[in-house]
Amino acid sequence: MTGRVVIIMGSKSDLEHVDKITAQLDALGISYTRRVASAHKSVRHLLAILEELEEPVVLITVAGRANALGGMVDANTPWPVITCPPVSSAFAGADIYSSLRMPSGVAPLVVLEPEGAALAAAKILALSDPALRARITAYQSRMEDDIVAADQSLM
Repeated sequence: MTGRVVIIMGSKSDLEHVDKITAQLDALGISYTRRVASAHKSVRHLLAILEELEEPVVLITVAGRANALGGMVDANTPWPVITCPPVSSAFAGADIYSSLRMPSGVAPLVVLEPEGAALAAAKILALSDPALRARITAYQSRMEDDIVAADQSLM
């Protein structure tokens, strides 16, 4: 499996949410792999995907509703897991609780914004990648410049 970030979505209906994550990963020059596996409907397939992981990666899981995917992945891999569930208005946002409440010994990070999930993955990878760290610093500088310019435009 290629890619320093592996994104596992619960179903292909999560692809639009995943596209927002991959756009930010592309902007930061980070390779990724996208997969589909469900913690409820395809457990053996999900575990097979995790067994294929040979080198350090950051995993991002994308699943809504009961979102067992993030916890299931985290409980079965030593690599960092970020869960980025698409929040549904159908449940008045209450579906997010399934991502926040994890059993002991299971600790995926929860980041609600897709771009934020990609940035969190980048920062984890940057711990051992000075070139990526420099790209993140440049990204942050551009954001700061935009804010300062917006402030100055009001003066």
